Amino acid sequence: MAGFFGRLKEGLTKTRNNIVAGIDAVFYGASEIDDDFYEELEEILIMGDIGVNATNDIIERMKEEVKKRHLRHPSECKELLVESIKEQMRVEETAYDFEKKQSVIFIIGVNGVGKTTSVGKLASILKGQGRKVLIAAADTFRAAAGDQLAEWAHRAGVDMIGGAEGADPASVIYDAVNAAKARKADVLICDTAGRLHNKKNLMEELKKMNRIIDREFPDAHRENLIVLDGTTGQNALSQAREFGEVANLTGIILTKMDGTAKGGIAVAIQSELNVPVKYIGVGETIEDLQKFHADEFVNALFDIENAETPETGQTVNPNGNVINENTENDTRVTNGTVEKAVQDIAGNDMIVVNDKLEDAGMTETAVADDAKNNETGTEEKPKKKKWLFW
Repeated sequence: MAGFFGRLKEGLTKTRNNIVAGIDAVFYGASEIDDDFYEELEEILIMGDIGVNATNDIIERMKEEVKKRHLRHPSECKELLVESIKEQMRVEETAYDFEKKQSVIFIIGVNGVGKTTSVGKLASILKGQGRKVLIAAADTFRAAAGDQLAEWAHRAGVDMIGGAEGADPASVIYDAVNAAKARKADVLICDTAGRLHNKKNLMEELKKMNRIIDREFPDAHRENLIVLDGTTGQNALSQAREFGEVANLTGIILTKMDGTAKGGIAVAIQSELNVPVKYIGVGETIEDLQKFHADEFVNALFDIENAETPETGQTVNPNGNVINENTENDTRVTNGTVEKAVQDIAGNDMIVVNDKLEDAGMTETAVADDAKNNETGTEEKPKKKKWLFW
């Protein structure tokens, strides 16, 4: 997951430059938390494809928290913004029920968004979890779609049921459902045609396929996952709305997030449609589709170190840096600088800061007084230890 987080973070560089730089300018440039501060922040979020409704929710939550915490300076609000965005995007555990139940998953979306490749990658993920997976090539209208899907099925190591080019998609679904029952498959993933320009035909086609599944596989858990291209920004949101009129969307697969400046659309889609982003893709290889984690996504967007699994004995400061503490030697990592508290022979607390040895128990004034006492022969009074905080 660390490798995927790195690719996600790199892929969101353009989005980060597009959104976060402007946000920082507001947080650290404004002199007070007032209406102008909120308006500037709102404008940047909307321009960053986060969407009007999501932005309003984020700003309102920030206002409530600012009042509750009695914050006075804009720079204190950045952490609130990050937490507000995470709250907008959190996915419930029930979103992945198809991992535990015998399920039929429809993959829908317009052509060119990465629909067929997402079928293969999802099949690989589920097979890796020990599930028996079967793929149905029900996109019989696009030339070579079956061949492309067959290649992905081979890469994932799963079986595929297909039909002749131009065949009735419902007949492919019928064969696939019966094959899934006969082979005791855990999950049947169905690739479908992406003909959004003719919604009436698409609606009838989906209804027909659903009737077959209802009749032949009534106890199967059902999922309709729409694949959206993250590079298309607000257009992806429009596509989701259009497909939502002809299918009950249960989740989103957001693809091509590597290199897009419109990554903020992930926030808008989930918030405005109330449909969870379940998977996110950052590349072409079969491993480049992963479950969506709101905290991981927002951390990558804001360039916050991923600190989900610190080692035993470590804590994490608000900057995302790991702080190691133990009873004998106190080692801290602060903004990349190693600061280690050790003890000298006499038992005095010492701190190594940037390779310089400093006494943790004395301030500069105390050190000067100590030197003066040594010169005059005056007995040194016991000093109360003072810890340095950084």
